[in-house]
Amino acid sequence: MFARSWTALLGAVAALPDDDFARPSGCAGWLVRDLVCHLVIDAQDVLITLVTPSDAEPTADADGYWLLVDPPTGDDPLDALIPRLAAAYGDPALLKFHLDDLGAAAGRAAALADPAAVVATKDLVLTAGDYLSAYVLEWTLHHLDLVAHLLSGPPGPPADTLAAGRAALERIAGVTFPASLSDTDALLVGTGRRPPTAAETAALGDVAERLPFVLG
Repeated sequence: MFARSWTALLGAVAALPDDDFARPSGCAGWLVRDLVCHLVIDAQDVLITLVTPSDAEPTADADGYWLLVDPPTGDDPLDALIPRLAAAYGDPALLKFHLDDLGAAAGRAAALADPAAVVATKDLVLTAGDYLSAYVLEWTLHHLDLVAHLLSGPPGPPADTLAAGRAALERIAGVTFPASLSDTDALLVGTGRRPPTAAETAALGDVAERLPFVLG
């Protein structure tokens, strides 16, 4: 599932025309180019983590990798750094090339990793398999972010990764989204990427009062 979600996301970025890099993304305050720059950093994190073994017992599983945090305020220095890094690329082709290069390497490293191997990241210890499974939710949400405001272009995430992402978010948040919400809508509304409609609010019931579920 990691490979499927990551390959789909990389393919979507590769298919973008240059003009789309200046459009807003689904991440508040970020352009598409900023989101793609963030994916470069994510690919680096995957490579680093897979070569950071640990002798300790796992302290988290795939769902435990994520924490529910307060919505961002914009004060995080990394949030301010990413747009500057993205702008420094200038030509979108350079940003595409860097993501393709690092992204392909991250994909190969994931395919070669022993799922039972134990790795350390973010003050957590978990198996490589759980670590990679955790990223399915990340890739799926950012794929939705990538295509959120595009007038045309690449399709959204594959249906099975959307379903897996929804299931993961429900487990992490300890909720069940109503069946009337599609997997895409459950992820967008659940993580605060768009507000629920009146009908969705009614269907969500008490869950609506807890939104959004922000992952960190």
